[in-house]
Amino acid sequence: MDEAAGDGAHDVTTPVVQVVRVDHVGIAVPDLDDAADFFATVFGLSTYHRERNADQAVDEAMLTPSPQDPSTGVVQLLAPAGQDSVIGRFLDRRGPGLQQLALQVTDVDEAADALRRRGLRVIYDTARTGTAGTRVNFVHPGDAFGVLVELVEVRGVP
Repeated sequence: MDEAAGDGAHDVTTPVVQVVRVDHVGIAVPDLDDAADFFATVFGLSTYHRERNADQAVDEAMLTPSPQDPSTGVVQLLAPAGQDSVIGRFLDRRGPGLQQLALQVTDVDEAADALRRRGLRVIYDTARTGTAGTRVNFVHPGDAFGVLVELVEVRGVP
């Protein structure tokens, strides 16, 4: 991505992708139950949603300080749900830890196209199904300061 002119600051008046909000942070863990218990006991986070995403071979739990109002912040725990799991490979290479930063956008396809036009690598050719029926795609960490950025389009009410 091109550096902005002048002092190195980026032009935020016309972003390539308009972010609605930070959706969640994802943490790769080897055991979903152990991790959910840890975050509940140590930090008081409650699980408000749990599912298996067969498409990505991942078991997921969404945790928040306030289950009645997830806008208070969300931590997503991700555990491998099969042999061919991206999360399993992540754990094998790096061990447990921060796996991705998820940003909500209004249209994941439009966002991915805009990023590609700027020369950024987007992981999937077309969006895939994410948690609770969302549509997702990812920006390659090599193009985002080492961070895997997930683009999330929420269907219906966010």
